[in-house]
Amino acid sequence: MTSAAAVPAARPAPPRRPRRGLGAVSLTPASSLALGVTMTWFSLLVLIPLAAVVATAAGGGWSGFWQSITSENVVAAIRLTVWQAFLVTLINAVMGTATAWVLVRYQFYGKRLLDVAIDIPFALPTIVAGLVLVSLYGDGSTAEIPLLGIPLDWATDERAITLAFLFVTLPFIVRTVQPVLEELDHDVEEAAASLGASRLTIFRRIILPSLTPAIAAGAALSFARAISEFGALVLLSSNLPNKTEVISIRVLSFIEGDDPAAAAAVATVMLAIALLVIVVLDILQRRVSRRG
Repeated sequence: MTSAAAVPAARPAPPRRPRRGLGAVSLTPASSLALGVTMTWFSLLVLIPLAAVVATAAGGGWSGFWQSITSENVVAAIRLTVWQAFLVTLINAVMGTATAWVLVRYQFYGKRLLDVAIDIPFALPTIVAGLVLVSLYGDGSTAEIPLLGIPLDWATDERAITLAFLFVTLPFIVRTVQPVLEELDHDVEEAAASLGASRLTIFRRIILPSLTPAIAAGAALSFARAISEFGALVLLSSNLPNKTEVISIRVLSFIEGDDPAAAAAVATVMLAIALLVIVVLDILQRRVSRRG
């Protein structure tokens, strides 16, 4: 039997190096080139044009900027546009999620055709959409609510703006929620059902938390798309100041009136509103993801 003194002492294990996350990987020449090309491309397409708009808005001074964004017509147009975009985003959050649910969870005749038709607003020019909508809901339209006989001549009403916004923003939440639904694990739902959970409880406690980040992302896209819509409204809404005039039409009127500083000032305000909504929804999405 060997003595304890004859046993060599164990060497201490070398300290492990902390693993680097993807964000801590050092840049190689190839990755540095890719980063440079990406940032240059992004700057040319987004950062420089946005900076030019802000600089144009600031060209008239603070008094000119404030006067442009606080005029009666501009305030009414901003209020109408933001309210309609918010309303349409809420409707899309419900109906878009329901549409994605039907496309993923149910099998029915014409499903593939419906799945393709969802993307039509992406491909269809908005001026064509406006022409289609005005032919259905414009003055002199023969369309009416079934069984009630109420005519759908909404061209001079805020409902025309709602229709146009709903049309152009239809695919966003559907396409963000649909792939998440397809990847959900059905075993968890079946386990909850076997324990006596109702369908509503399963949807509220299991499915909805997984869908919330996707719904928030689609809602941000839907809101940003709605407040910038122009083509579908040129024909459908009568563009009446303080009534049915949205902010994109008001910006066009400033440009036609040879007042680019006022147009840029209003555009800057709408940019700030869109960024604020996107940031709020992104924070909501991240918090929900962490809780999940």
